[in-house]
Amino acid sequence: MTFEDITYEIDGPAAIITINRPHRYNAFRGQTVEELIKAFRSAWADSRVSAVILTGAGEKAFCTGGDVKQRAETGDYGPTESGMFEIGYLHKLIRDIPKPVIAAVNGIAIGGGHVLHVLCDLTIASETATFGQAGPRVGSFDAGFGSAFLARVVGEKRAREIWYLCRKYDAATAERWGLVNFVVPADQLLTEAKALAAEIAEKSPTALRFLKQSFNADTDHQAGLSNLAMSALDIFGKSDEGIEGAKAFAEKRPADFGKFVKA
Repeated sequence: MTFEDITYEIDGPAAIITINRPHRYNAFRGQTVEELIKAFRSAWADSRVSAVILTGAGEKAFCTGGDVKQRAETGDYGPTESGMFEIGYLHKLIRDIPKPVIAAVNGIAIGGGHVLHVLCDLTIASETATFGQAGPRVGSFDAGFGSAFLARVVGEKRAREIWYLCRKYDAATAERWGLVNFVVPADQLLTEAKALAAEIAEKSPTALRFLKQSFNADTDHQAGLSNLAMSALDIFGKSDEGIEGAKAFAEKRPADFGKFVKA
């Protein structure tokens, strides 16, 4: 299987999926999402795989979400084989794959990249990792799993703070809030993630499948919110307000959202 935007390898009981666009801080375009979907489906079908590790290439970023520069240039996230931008399906796939998914956060996890790590079953973070949201700053949002499920993880007040203020939080704060499970030195991140996968591999895969499905059952209704949110985001992204956010980001200037405030 050949990929351009990601790498995929099997290492012992772990499938390691790496977003490989360090020149764009591992931001994803439509093609990236399609390749991630193919990789997760391959890991699902591979009997050698007990757990999946999701990480980013380089030391700067885990993932910074949707490629806003691409959106500013073309008005979308680029061409795909399916003709669709299937980020909502990727979110559901990370939840549905009957194997634990470990986010190994090696740097910045912002925006849609932050959503990806939140959806993973476990998160192990480098001491240099940073977390946060950027959507309202760049004319975007995730009103599905990215907000509703986040509130289940850190609580309503913290989730609203993360979205409304768009601040960045260090790994120690993220661990204290329950956003991450473990914080380790940067040079030990992948080693420790693989150790977690090996520990998982010692457990009953059928028991883990049932446990993951049981944990998910309480929040599966949020998939409906996610579908609604993705439809709304598609419309919003083409609006003057959404376009202003993307253009401001690409032009490295503050966005002028004041003119869009309504009574």
